[in-house]
Amino acid sequence: MMLAAELALAGVDVAIVERRTSQDLVGARAGGLHSRTIEVFDQRGIADRFLSQGELHRKGLGFHHTISDISDMPTRHSYFLALRQQQIERILAGWVDELGVRIYRGREVNGFAQDESGVDVALSDGETLRAAYLVGCDGGRSAIRKAAGIEFAGWDATKSWLMAEVQVTEEPAWGFREDATGTHAIGKLEHGTGMRVVLTEQERKVGGEPTLSDVSEALIAVYGTDFGAHSPGPITRFTDVTRQAVAYRNGRVLLAGDAAHVHPPMGGQGLNLGVQDAMNLGWKLAQVVKRVSPESLLDSYQAERHPVVAGVLRATMTSVALQRPDERTKALRETLAELMKLDEVRRQVAVEKAGLDIHYDLGEGHPLLGRRMPDVEVATAAGLLRVFTLLHDARPLLLNLGERNGFDIAPWADRVQLVDSRYDGRWELPALGEVAAPAAVLIRPDGYVAWVGEMGGQGLADALSNWFGPPAAA
Repeated sequence: MMLAAELALAGVDVAIVERRTSQDLVGARAGGLHSRTIEVFDQRGIADRFLSQGELHRKGLGFHHTISDISDMPTRHSYFLALRQQQIERILAGWVDELGVRIYRGREVNGFAQDESGVDVALSDGETLRAAYLVGCDGGRSAIRKAAGIEFAGWDATKSWLMAEVQVTEEPAWGFREDATGTHAIGKLEHGTGMRVVLTEQERKVGGEPTLSDVSEALIAVYGTDFGAHSPGPITRFTDVTRQAVAYRNGRVLLAGDAAHVHPPMGGQGLNLGVQDAMNLGWKLAQVVKRVSPESLLDSYQAERHPVVAGVLRATMTSVALQRPDERTKALRETLAELMKLDEVRRQVAVEKAGLDIHYDLGEGHPLLGRRMPDVEVATAAGLLRVFTLLHDARPLLLNLGERNGFDIAPWADRVQLVDSRYDGRWELPALGEVAAPAAVLIRPDGYVAWVGEMGGQGLADALSNWFGPPAAA
């Protein structure tokens, strides 16, 4: 839905093929949004829709069970927003409906055939759609990825967990517990009575639909009782399988979200990564479809997102390794807990988990280059405006912070907005600290800085052509 919204904002005709007949979900799925994802929604003017439904948490997880304060991260959204995927999807569904995106519900993609000019997509009801591009956002078992012949490299599952919401008749043993099997946890549900449990299973199990009986057996194995568990809500099973697509594209077929990468849910990164994949790909794909930019622009999607996701996969594997019940791992956890008491370490871990440390390799230069643009408030002819407000329409932005009329971007005026502004002071980057404000920055629609320069604009024309297509003919 995020990708469809980005394409719709750019004026591209887009449709979603969705197997489910409604927005209802089976299972608990994702549990919230990290800072950078909330920033992404803020850049499109819809963050308040999520904030009004979720619960803010100023404490975040470090390594293993260490808890740290994340309220001092340099962002307007220095918190984790607890919000179930069911609600997240409903909000996004409302947004894409406003944007006029068509959704083919109750149907699946049965196959596709691509040629030099497009893709024929066969649906399960016999209908065929013709599209310029097809993007598989169809999860870890992606039929699109498999049909495209894209290798899904990585590691098989070594253990499995049950996650469930149930009502109880006895007072549960709240908190974490560790035994020879692994780590287990019981927490209170956000609303009403009952508990949410995450239990390491005695034996690895892959697939299948877990039941209340499975949860009761697992509880008894760990706690000696199931606390009178009854009236179950969502029950899901997950493993530590970790895989990433070797390629995010095969011709006119691309991958995003779990179709491109899967990992255990430690740290709650999955949905957040998918949203950010879509933000990175959406404007690029729109420009290629509209023939503003050459098809080679799509190569930057994998070049930028693959290393970012690889780092997250490495972090989740670290989390799984730290759950091993042996004494050597326990010693490692204690060492890491001590390190987390150091402010510099705490802040670094916090910005990584929040997605605020992302740095796309766009070459040498100013520290801002390739990083997300801080949401500073600048003085413009229209008054004080936040940078994120200027990105609501998903258009590239050249923010001139120096002398008025210092840049001539007439050949790109149909694509790039130029805003003359003033800002006094320094900017703080989450991963680097304070940096001097430059004379101008070129900001991509996804909020990342594509060029930083001084008056005169050396290198600006090249950056504009590289990211937003060649100059229009006079």
